Amino acid sequence: MAISTVNPTTGVTEQVFEAHSAEEVERRIACADEAAKILRGTSYARRAEWMKATAQLLEAEAEELGRLITLEMGKPIAQSVAEVRKSAASMHFYADNAEKFLADTPLEDPSVVGASKAWTTYQPLGAVLAVMPWNYPIWQVIRFAAPALMAGNTGLLKHASNVPQSAIYLDTLFERGGFPAGSFRTLLIGGSAVAPVIADPRVKAVTLTGSEPAGRSVASIAADHVKKSLLELGGSDPFVVMDSANVPAAAATAVRARISNNGQSCIAGKRFIVHTDVYDEFAAEFARLMGELVVGDPMDPATQVGPLATADGRDELAGLVDDAVALGAQVLVGGSAPQGEGYFYLPTVIAGLSDEMRLVQEEAFGPVASLYRVRDREEALQVANQTTFGLSSALWTNDAAEEQWFLERLEAGAVFINGMTVSNQELPFGGIKRSGFGRELAAEGIREFCNLKTVWKA
Repeated sequence: MAISTVNPTTGVTEQVFEAHSAEEVERRIACADEAAKILRGTSYARRAEWMKATAQLLEAEAEELGRLITLEMGKPIAQSVAEVRKSAASMHFYADNAEKFLADTPLEDPSVVGASKAWTTYQPLGAVLAVMPWNYPIWQVIRFAAPALMAGNTGLLKHASNVPQSAIYLDTLFERGGFPAGSFRTLLIGGSAVAPVIADPRVKAVTLTGSEPAGRSVASIAADHVKKSLLELGGSDPFVVMDSANVPAAAATAVRARISNNGQSCIAGKRFIVHTDVYDEFAAEFARLMGELVVGDPMDPATQVGPLATADGRDELAGLVDDAVALGAQVLVGGSAPQGEGYFYLPTVIAGLSDEMRLVQEEAFGPVASLYRVRDREEALQVANQTTFGLSSALWTNDAAEEQWFLERLEAGAVFINGMTVSNQELPFGGIKRSGFGRELAAEGIREFCNLKTVWKA
C-alpha cells in the first residue's frame, strides 16, 4: 500500500511512501512497550526537561513545518505556522503543570475508612495508540502526545494517510528532544491495519479524533478487548445570535469561525441561528464579508481561504449544497467550486433550509455556513439542539438572564459567549452525543490515560 502527499492546491502528487510492513509495525510497538517501562520510572522534572527541549525544536522549525502543513492539507500559511507555535505552547504547559495535575490526593480523614492513611495516585498505563486526522496535523497529535508522555506513557501514532510527511516529522521529534527511543513512534499504515494494533496487549488504550464511522469502529474494537478509548468526533456547532447581541461583531466573528482552517474544523461554527429582529442585518453583513474573502494559493500570505484537503472532501461539500438548493434553499453568496486546478470551494452562505436537506442532517466540512431565522429563544434552542452532534457552541447575547437560560440547555461540551469556539490547553475539550466522549487538554486531558489508584494503609 502506498501513502501519498497530494498537494490540494494543485492536485499534484508530491511524494509517495510505502506503508510499514507487519514486521515493522511489530518492531515499533515493541519499542514503545520497552520505552514505557523506562518512562514510568523517570521523574516529572526529567520528562519536563525533555518536553521543553522538544518544544524548542518545534519553535525553531515553525516556519519550515508550517510550509509542510500547507503543502499537505492546504490551510493558509499563517494558520499553519500558528498551529505549530500553539503546539509548542501546549508542550510547555504540560511540562510546567503535569506534576501538579497528577499529584497524590490524600483523604482528609482516613479514619472514616478505618485507615491510618488513604490517598489516590495517578500512574501511567503504557503505550497509547492515537488515530489522528489531517485537519490539524501537528496540533491534534501534540495535544495528545504532550500530556501522555508527561504522564509517563508512550505514544503510537496512526496519522491520516494524506499527511504522511507530517507523520514522519513527528516520528523522530520527541527522541530529538531527549526522550528515550520508542517514546513516540509513527505507524505508516492504512485504516485496515489499525484493528490488530488496538488488539495488541502491549497497547493499553486508544484515542481517536475523526469521523463518526471511524470512531464507532475504533471504540468497538477497543471494547472487544476491554480497553479504554477516547473519541473526539464530528460537530455541527450552533452559533446563536440573539436580538441583544452586537450584530456587527457577531457577523465578523462568524466569518472567522466558519472559514478558519478553510472551514475544516470540528469545532467551527457551522449553523448560524439568528433572532428574527436582527436576522436581516446579520445576514447581509455575514454574506458581504464572506463574499469579500480572498480565495487562492495558501502559500500566499494574502490568502484567507485555501483549498479543501482532498478532492473527495470538496465533492462531498458541493453535494451537500447542491442537494439543499435542489430542495429549495437559497444561496446568499458562493455556492460553487471555482474553475481551475486544486480542490477549492467558494465561501458560501445558504438559507431557507428544511429538515429533509442533507446539509441540515450532516456535517459540512468546508467554508459553507447554514443560516437560520428564529422567532425566540425557544426556537433558537430547538434548532441548536436538533443535531445529533454536541461538540461545542457559541452564544451571542448581552442579556444575563438569557445567557444563563442557554447555558443550562445547550447540548454541547462547551459554550463560548460572545466569541467563537477555540481549543485552549487550559480548558478541557470534548463533546457529548455523537461527538464522542472523554476530554482532552487541561488537567482532565492528562488524567484520561492514567490509572487512578486508591491506596489504603492500616
